[in-house]
Amino acid sequence: MKLTVRNYKTDSDYQGIREFLHHVFVLNDYWEHSWQVMRFDYWRWHGILNMGDGQLETDVFIWETPKGDIAAVLNREAPGSCWLQVHPDYRTRELEEQMISVAAKHLTVPTADSNQRHHIWTEPSDDLRLEILKRHGYTKSKRNECQRRRCMSVPIPEFPIADGYTVRALGDTDELPARSWVSWRAFHPNEPDEAYQGWQWYHNIQKAPLYRRDLDIVAVAPGGKLAAFCTVWFDDVSNTGVFEPVGTDPDHQRRGLASAVMTEGLRRLRRLDAKYAYVGSWNEATHTLYGDKMGFKDYVALEAWEKVV
Repeated sequence: MKLTVRNYKTDSDYQGIREFLHHVFVLNDYWEHSWQVMRFDYWRWHGILNMGDGQLETDVFIWETPKGDIAAVLNREAPGSCWLQVHPDYRTRELEEQMISVAAKHLTVPTADSNQRHHIWTEPSDDLRLEILKRHGYTKSKRNECQRRRCMSVPIPEFPIADGYTVRALGDTDELPARSWVSWRAFHPNEPDEAYQGWQWYHNIQKAPLYRRDLDIVAVAPGGKLAAFCTVWFDDVSNTGVFEPVGTDPDHQRRGLASAVMTEGLRRLRRLDAKYAYVGSWNEATHTLYGDKMGFKDYVALEAWEKVV
């Protein structure tokens, strides 16, 4: 079948891609061989609007059938990071070649020595994509990611919370500055406080279609300050939930707070009759927390294959 490729154009494409990702996710038996809807939403509302990581109109390419159905989507995430979302019924060597070629032409970023680089994510068991990447001069980088899954019928672990701490849902707008600050502390532990740029960005998080404040879980320290957090994105179409992000203020680490907020998130997903829960891990600490402690033992492994021109 002849497929045509074009750039993302309007908000109707946004909705079309979300429907496509829903459909592909179910076809793949709820494994993350392509992105879930939540990740595409998160890139749009946080990655693009808050972090400046790309633009929909220039960094998303859509392959369509003669009837106008979406067969595949190519998009970036972080600079130079390319993701191929492919409907299994339309996956061919020709399509993979085209998508990799478009990524190399349009989704590269400059290097310090005036070259261009990018990397494409793939599963190590994907012989077709790996063969194409190797033939075109890509090499495996040190980047890796595990997209972890747990069945919600598995018992939820119990972790006692440290004395004086409580776990609850995020409060109203007045608590957004505190939620933003604990996120800054968790993900920028070595940066000076003067580099903090405020809390208004959190309004964009709350605009994402799947956001629910009752699933934005926080741990509160004895003095009332927020100490840890996790945001859970529940998708009532696929009946699944994704944890992103999870973090703890450095001043409150090693008290089991990440486990406590995730446990509460799992309980709330169970009350919503979720089928599966998901979280991403990328180093030994997160592999241990999510895989061993929280029961996200099943995963799809991903590698980033890089090319510098």
